[in-house]
Amino acid sequence: MSKIIYLDNNATSAVAPEVVDAMTPFLRDLYGNPSSIHTFGGQVARHVEQARESLAALLGADPTEIIFTSCGTESDSTAIRSALACYPDRRHVVTTRVEHPAVRNLCQWLGQPVPGRAPYRVTELPVDSQGMLGLDEFKAALDDDTAIVSVMWANNETGVLFPVDEIGALCRERGLLFHTDAVQAVGKVPINLAKQPVDMLALSGHKLHAPKGVGALYVRRGTRFAPYLMGGHQENNRRGGTESVPLIVGLGKAAELALRNLKQEQTRVRALRDRLEKGLLAKAPGARLNGHPDHRLPNTTNVSFEYVEGEAILLMLDQYGICASSGSACTTGSLEPSHVLRAMGVPFTAAHGSVRFSLSVYNTPEEIETVLEVLPPIIRRLREISPFGREQLAAAK
Repeated sequence: MSKIIYLDNNATSAVAPEVVDAMTPFLRDLYGNPSSIHTFGGQVARHVEQARESLAALLGADPTEIIFTSCGTESDSTAIRSALACYPDRRHVVTTRVEHPAVRNLCQWLGQPVPGRAPYRVTELPVDSQGMLGLDEFKAALDDDTAIVSVMWANNETGVLFPVDEIGALCRERGLLFHTDAVQAVGKVPINLAKQPVDMLALSGHKLHAPKGVGALYVRRGTRFAPYLMGGHQENNRRGGTESVPLIVGLGKAAELALRNLKQEQTRVRALRDRLEKGLLAKAPGARLNGHPDHRLPNTTNVSFEYVEGEAILLMLDQYGICASSGSACTTGSLEPSHVLRAMGVPFTAAHGSVRFSLSVYNTPEEIETVLEVLPPIIRRLREISPFGREQLAAAK
């Protein structure tokens, strides 16, 4: 196979070499339990706290507000279930139609009748054709029965950024808890939770060049909280279970790198994304951008190619060693069009032909040029064998 061109960083990212180096001692020599009273364990515990400080610095938070978890999904579930446990008399959850399955599937389950539990009232707010959330509709959805608002910071499929500051301010006015799934945003856009009105925030290590299997939940000091994983006293009694020190140390190092690379994300990575996007829209007739042209993550573009199957595009790109996605990696294998694109009203003929490219600081201009050489002929070839595609090609001549 030719050299891999990896443009699927919203699914997962390569572990940074510096992260591997930081983790290695804790896989070999520094294997003590950080909860142990002896010096060996205490030495390991200090590295866990250093990682907590590094992650807090990236988020503009206090280290005491950081809880290490296994992944973003655990962090999301912990936040939402905690709110429901702390406010048992409130039976309303507000979210959106375009959330990641980690939030959406949980909220939909909460809205169903379960033996021994009445269903919650779940409001899934719509988005417009550019994937943007209307604040008037959001404000109208809030009431005194709302236990938690869960709105993502950035959409994993389109990269569209939600108005987190405005949402948080409206929640704060009503005294409501606000949780955001920031898995795609952390390390790509500046975040300063000391100044932004967020009560709980979920993140995942493997989206920012840390290993899989580690994440974190930010819980603002003073927020009511109920642990999801009960057990020992770890994480200041907020999450039971012995800490995975190598993974936590890796996340801490990745947070340091992300803070250092934030400017690159906003400049060099954005420029590569824009070059790819403009080239595809110019070279592939019938291509369309999904999502707001400006209010997006700097690394993400989602393009639809009408009358072509997205899976077929990905399989042909794979023959050239080019990795992309048709949407969320958590829904791969489904033949249904993306729920995000359906919520945006993207036509069926375009939604089925959507491809997401998500870049990182490790991508190069040469890789982008290769994609621009390879992909337009693939689209033409697939349209030629599609009856609908042939009609479109004939009309374009």
